[in-house]
Amino acid sequence: MTPTILWFRRDLRLADHQALNAAVERGGPVIPLFICDEAVEDLGAAPAWRMGQAIRVFGDSLAQKGSKLILRAGPAAQAIAEIVKETGAGAVYWSRSYDPAYQDRDAAIKTALADQGVEAKSFTGHLLFEPWRVATKTGGFYKVFTPMWKSLRGSDLDGCMPTPAKLNAPSSWPVSETLEDWNLGQAMNRGAAIMAPYARVGEAAAMDRLQSFLAGPVNTYASNRDIPGKKGTSGLSENLTHGEISPLQCWHEGWKLVHQGSADAEVFLKELVWREFAYHLLHHTPRITQSNWREEWDAFPWNTDGNDPRVHAWKRGRTGIQFVDAAMRELYVSGIMHNRARMIVASYLTKHLMSHWKIGMNWFADCLIDWDPASNAMGWQWSAGSGPDATPYFRVFNPETQLVKFDGDGVYANRWLAETTRQPTDTALSYFEAIPRSWHMAPDDRYPAPIVTAEAGRKIALDAYANRGF
Repeated sequence: MTPTILWFRRDLRLADHQALNAAVERGGPVIPLFICDEAVEDLGAAPAWRMGQAIRVFGDSLAQKGSKLILRAGPAAQAIAEIVKETGAGAVYWSRSYDPAYQDRDAAIKTALADQGVEAKSFTGHLLFEPWRVATKTGGFYKVFTPMWKSLRGSDLDGCMPTPAKLNAPSSWPVSETLEDWNLGQAMNRGAAIMAPYARVGEAAAMDRLQSFLAGPVNTYASNRDIPGKKGTSGLSENLTHGEISPLQCWHEGWKLVHQGSADAEVFLKELVWREFAYHLLHHTPRITQSNWREEWDAFPWNTDGNDPRVHAWKRGRTGIQFVDAAMRELYVSGIMHNRARMIVASYLTKHLMSHWKIGMNWFADCLIDWDPASNAMGWQWSAGSGPDATPYFRVFNPETQLVKFDGDGVYANRWLAETTRQPTDTALSYFEAIPRSWHMAPDDRYPAPIVTAEAGRKIALDAYANRGF
């Protein structure tokens, strides 16, 4: 058999991998390929660094199977055409991307390969449900989450595919570039070393994370997931976005616990479908990543100046609002932000500071190691009020009362804020090691007064809504 090129993207695992299993079943050599293409080049600083870590670990996993991950840089169509020619491959398989920015490109690659007599197939794997196969009773797409969840809850999905025992190697491997050639962590500068201990990279780490979560924390998930000072969540968003674990693996393991009587495990599964909802909307309304999902918000007077001093204060965790500042520092140090904190910082930016949600979305796209195009866009529009199934636009989270409610013992705030205590924690101090020196911040700075207080911000937002007839 001629070789099969297996083009990896956000599916860096060996277990439950449809494209991988299909390549093995086809017979003949399997040549794993990762391309530093347009999609990788578009990544922000932290996502690009984390992608590099994922590629490195996955390459090691393939080596343990007697295989090898070939690295090529350049436009995807060109890189694939070149490696097909070099190897005489008769097939190219890959897992589907649902990002509209690259779907047309993938379709063109499939057509070009078919015209050359090369078999080209794409497979599912990043989602539980293909977005075009989920529909309302009237045949439309879901614009509200709860009905979608009710229709998909308990779906009888296929079982997970096993890890192939062996990947046949070619008689000779094509030339590969190196990760050092790509330098994906370049934009991180000194922040990479600070962030590295927080990342849980690779398939083994992802599965360990899932099993550890299901062995205990899942049983208090409904209550503890909102408390940022506790380890109450799974943390799997980082691994899901790189495909180091499949959503199907999480789905089946979660339902095992539900059937054993764990109500909180079902809440966890509901969050998996919330992720599906984001991709459902991305497929049907791709404008969600660039413009207001609710078009009536197009004339809303948001500040669009990313250089506004108040926006800079928000990005740097210097708003004078402890919940917001702690969250923004957690983001910069770890590449992750607790979900409750994401809602608070998004509400503060879009409502208290009246700044456009795209400013926040773009900052997250530069700083998150679990960055996901669908979830990031939907989350920001949900918080701003301009998106589907959004929190009521008039709901303005009070970051001060939210801190009392969800961090009453101060664990989270003290973990990330140095200026508010005489003995800062190591995590709080690490923020000053990670940030650019040009920010001129130090742990012994005086903590600032609020740039906009909770009450003043609420009034600003409600007045703006009233003036626009909302």
